[in-house]
Amino acid sequence: MTSKWTAADVPDQSGRLAVVTGANTGIGYETAAVLAGKGARVVIAVRDLDKGRKAVDAIARLHPGADVTVQELDLSSLASIRSAADSLRAAFPRIDLLINNAGVMYPPKQVTADGFELQFGTNHLGHFALTGLLLDSLLDVPGSRVVTVASVAHRKMADIHFDDLQWERSYNRVAAYGQSKLANLMFTYELQRRLAAKGAPTITVAAHPGISNTELTRHIPGSSLPGFSRLAGLVTNSPAVGALATLRAAADPEVQGGQYYGPSGFQEMIGHPVLVSSNAKSHDVDVQRRLWTVSEELTGVKYDL
Repeated sequence: MTSKWTAADVPDQSGRLAVVTGANTGIGYETAAVLAGKGARVVIAVRDLDKGRKAVDAIARLHPGADVTVQELDLSSLASIRSAADSLRAAFPRIDLLINNAGVMYPPKQVTADGFELQFGTNHLGHFALTGLLLDSLLDVPGSRVVTVASVAHRKMADIHFDDLQWERSYNRVAAYGQSKLANLMFTYELQRRLAAKGAPTITVAAHPGISNTELTRHIPGSSLPGFSRLAGLVTNSPAVGALATLRAAADPEVQGGQYYGPSGFQEMIGHPVLVSSNAKSHDVDVQRRLWTVSEELTGVKYDL
């Protein structure tokens, strides 16, 4: 293996099925493209079917013969999540990789179709529900993994605000994003503990891309100014490099359940993926369990673990 882990280190994925949320652009697209190029059958699960089809066409041009399809999925709607899960279960009796990649960052105050704050509802609750509904398709599959994309933002202004999870009293978009990403990590660790207790072959892993120049940054103040993208490109990972942490979490045979991968550079902002650690708050077992219970109540999705 090279000293810097790259897409070339992804082993052959022939015979494996990967579902990647939000894979029409950015890190999700790069993740799907590499997996497809390595022989996996890839399902791009996206809200916008037209954008999803364009991504499929782009991957087909990059990797002729790649097996890539689109599944409609709006993570801000529990009805859409249930419909997508039903379709995926019907089409694919086994899933090897579920990559919870889609997300929103720093939007103005908005709520989902079910009344959840958009970032918490999409980034955490949406993926919590989707994973729970698809888990039976992974549990009996040797080497199966759930990979959830977190963020360095879990360290900044982040807490689980059980007294106001939906930010109804006040709204701070940075803190709300941090809450959703902290929840992603807590979900990963609690799910891993439950999978291990069951003796399941499935593991769950977290990853983060550092600071990557993708469409996710469109709500950052100043992002619409001339030259922003060019400047950002100088101090951020490209989407292809940002996707490497997700790919390593998904495909490196040395990865273990409950681990967390991110860039190796300064403050984990840029660089190639290595094993990293999350903050102490993310490892609070009592809060993890409380969040799990609340998430089941809010989504109506119960895990049989």
